[in-house]
Amino acid sequence: MTSQKPQSRHGTGLEIVTIDGPSGSGKSTISRMLAARLGYAYLDTGAMYRAAGLAAMRAGIPLDDEEKIAALLDSAFDLELVPGPDDTRVLLGGEEVSREIRTAEMGLVASRVSALPAVRERLGALQREIGGRGRVVCEGRDMGTVVFPEAAWKFFLDASPEERARRRTAQLAERGEDADYHAILAQIRKRDHDDSSRAVAPLRPAPDAFVIDSSRMGMDEVVSLMLERITSR
Repeated sequence: MTSQKPQSRHGTGLEIVTIDGPSGSGKSTISRMLAARLGYAYLDTGAMYRAAGLAAMRAGIPLDDEEKIAALLDSAFDLELVPGPDDTRVLLGGEEVSREIRTAEMGLVASRVSALPAVRERLGALQREIGGRGRVVCEGRDMGTVVFPEAAWKFFLDASPEERARRRTAQLAERGEDADYHAILAQIRKRDHDDSSRAVAPLRPAPDAFVIDSSRMGMDEVVSLMLERITSR
């Protein structure tokens, strides 16, 4: 498949695409697809926060102990993100934890640790280091608002809580895992509330982001719309 060749709206600036949005909106899949079409790298920042939460839990650190979690990230956080055929492979201290961090429960854990300013500062610095190389698609909660406010192209991908819960239920069922739609819907609504109401980097579209509601759209349709916006600039 040939890649598109966009022209950055910042001229000689770095070519960075940010895709923000709530849990279950399809950011990861869309970001991987878009990166492949553009010939860009893909940065899964959600996996970084999930891994940080898992590291804290394994170390027996309370998820609200900002000082100890920050110290852990400074001293013993060996994280590696490896591109995979489906999801990003996540290695923590050399151990693959990709499946362990992808549960709905770990999503709530990630939401809690990502609300800590010291955690966002440290992981944000790592994200900027990776993204600073350019030609990258970055997905998360605050990519366009905080981490890369000068990104060439910004998107905010949304979908109704009910549709996101339906997608997650189907995804888990395909893996042969237990999938309770109502429990998943409750978790999604809680995470939406936590992410949008936190004091530090709350979930919201950047003022110049292009908002896409994917509730009634297929993945290919969303990617095509994004490509159209990117290549037209």
